[in-house]
This record gives sequence, C-alpha cells and structure tokens, in this order.
Amino acid sequence: MQDAHVIIDDFTASFTQLPSEVSRLSYFAVFDGHGGVRASKYAAQNLHLNLTRNFPKGEVSNMEKAIKKCLLMTFKQTDEGFLKQASSQKPAWKDGSTATCVLLVDRDLYVANLGDSRAILCRFSETSGKLTSMPLMKEHNPTQYDERMRIQKAGGTVRDGRVMGMLEVSRSIGDGQYKHCGVISVPDVRRCPLTSNDRFILLACDGLFKVFSPEEAILFVTAILEDETLTARMGKTSQDVRFEAACNRLANEAVRRGSADNVTIILVAIGH
Repeated sequence: MQDAHVIIDDFTASFTQLPSEVSRLSYFAVFDGHGGVRASKYAAQNLHLNLTRNFPKGEVSNMEKAIKKCLLMTFKQTDEGFLKQASSQKPAWKDGSTATCVLLVDRDLYVANLGDSRAILCRFSETSGKLTSMPLMKEHNPTQYDERMRIQKAGGTVRDGRVMGMLEVSRSIGDGQYKHCGVISVPDVRRCPLTSNDRFILLACDGLFKVFSPEEAILFVTAILEDETLTARMGKTSQDVRFEAACNRLANEAVRRGSADNVTIILVAIGH
C-alpha cells in the first residue's frame, strides 16, 4: 500500500490568524505513491503544514488569487522539501506521488491536483433531474499533447504512454530522477463555488477509475447513501454509517472488478 490520505474536517483550528472574510476551512487529500511509500507519506505529513504557513493573512483584496498563489507555493515547497531529503540519502530515494487536495474555504472549493487521482463533485442537475458527476480537476498524463510537448522540450521522451517508458504521470511530488525530463510539481488549481444542489465530493486514486467511470462511481455511492436499512449505531449517525459503507463497498467492488492497484477513497458530505 503506497497511498496516503489526510482528512482535516476542522482545518480552521490549525490557524492563528485568518483573513476576516474566512470563517471555515476543511482539507482533504489523496496521495498515490509509486516507487515506494516515502513521497506520499511525506506529502501527507507536510503539505497541509506548508499550506497553513502560506495561507493569506490579514486583509486580502483578491481572495481567489491569493489562495491559488498559496496553493502553488505550497506544492513547490512540499516537492522541494521531499527532493532535498530524498537526494541526501545513500542511495537517493526514487519515490514519487500524485496529489489531489481539496481545500474548502467557506462555500468555495479549491482543488489542486498533480497526476491522475481525481476529485469529483456529485451535483443534482435541475435541467435533467438527475445526479451528475463534475470533474473538479484536470489529470496529468504524458500522452496529453501539452504534457508530452513539455517533456520532449526538456529532453525527455514518452514511450508506451510513460515518461522515459517508465513513469505513468507527467506531474508529481518527488520523482527526482525525472525532474530534468519535464516532470513538474506545478498543480492544476481550480475554484468551484458550492451550490444547494451539491451532494458530496469523491476523492480517489486511479486504482478506482481504472474500473469505474466517474458516473458509475457516483451512482454506486448514491444507491448506498439512499439505503434506508443503514441506520445510526454506537456513536455514529446514520449519515456516518452510510458514507462509511459507501467507501468500503466502492473500494471492495473496485478490487472485485480486477483493479490491481491500491484503491483509496474519501467521500465528503456537503452540508446545507
């Protein structure tokens, strides 16, 4: 198991000073490690700490711009911190990791992504009367035109859909041996305001999406969340019981369908 994940529902408590217009923060992240567990573990332990240090303080004229800048800086520092540690080892660590982080700032989602894990929003569409899956980020694979161009420009190659025929993602934390080949740690950062039609956020590594389409995953989870037989029990609300069951059953089904990869899933309920 080379994945790591972080759930900080009350992230506000980690801050001593916040801009006056920010009242609530939550943080959720999935890190899919490769070549070892060290990069994903390092990112899980350090990325939110760097985020706390970089988050805007005092009066901010453009909050969205300030938060996006903060996330870019945070990823850069986390990558540099791990690479420094990795290169000081004998032999040097070769671990790498994807990173999909969701930062909830009041009613705005900020999603920063590196690599091929995904964050998906389940939103009820009033036009179709159905639940829809909204991707909150862009994936980074070496087969994508702009990613391949950057890698080739840096002197790297893409063979069999992989960087230098080896690495499946074109952006990551760590992977020191591929950084000179155009593999970067600059995340795709997006803001998505939440609406009253939003139900939950699904964060998962590619181990799930190798055997589930986003739409299938949303429908599978929804069926469990609407299961009336799942009721509250010892210290857990019926909502907790249902969300826990949905995570477990979805991961088990992914394995049953033949996903040979690690499967990490986080479900975030959206309260109204």
